[in-house]
Amino acid sequence: MPPLHAVTDDEVLAGLDFLRHACSVLRAGGSSVALHLRGPRTHGRRLYELAAELVPVARSVGAVVLVNDRVDVALATGAHGVQLGRRGIAPSDARRLVGPARLLGCSVSTPAEGRAAVSGGADFLLVGNLYSTDSHPGRPGTGPERLGELLELGVPLVGIGGITPERVPEVRRARAQGVACIRAIWGAGDPTGVVVRFLDAWSDSDA
Repeated sequence: MPPLHAVTDDEVLAGLDFLRHACSVLRAGGSSVALHLRGPRTHGRRLYELAAELVPVARSVGAVVLVNDRVDVALATGAHGVQLGRRGIAPSDARRLVGPARLLGCSVSTPAEGRAAVSGGADFLLVGNLYSTDSHPGRPGTGPERLGELLELGVPLVGIGGITPERVPEVRRARAQGVACIRAIWGAGDPTGVVVRFLDAWSDSDA
């Protein structure tokens, strides 16, 4: 499981320099980064075009590309797997479609959601939001301790929500196997440099 998950949104995907930045992020992170193509309002054809460009780059450097919710796009482009949001199809249906070889992740916020996802075939869970974040205004963070409530499920946990390089040690001490973010990476003037900072913070912190 890569320790850093770079998640997009519609605004990020619409950026003129997105493809260039995304390729740089993949090359900078290599096997330590997973790129989540997430665009709830982005046209399926656009997601397909982006994934078709990025999957070969990722494979050349050992990185991972996951497509959020769009199983069809993931299968058509040979992406490494699918990440399901809370409004996506059932994990069991997604697993049946993608087969056993591709990764299947699920976004959860409670132990009950986590149990349902794992029983449906999820390989890993994105857990959040751990801290307050602009992506979910008005929803306070649960804190890294939420991860501890899901450890018994026995799958890798990736913390998301308001995570910065400075918060990586705290999240890792809560036994996360990765961190995910949107704005901290794509909102920076130098996404590649931020990726390096995240990975340095991860390697310098204790599990």
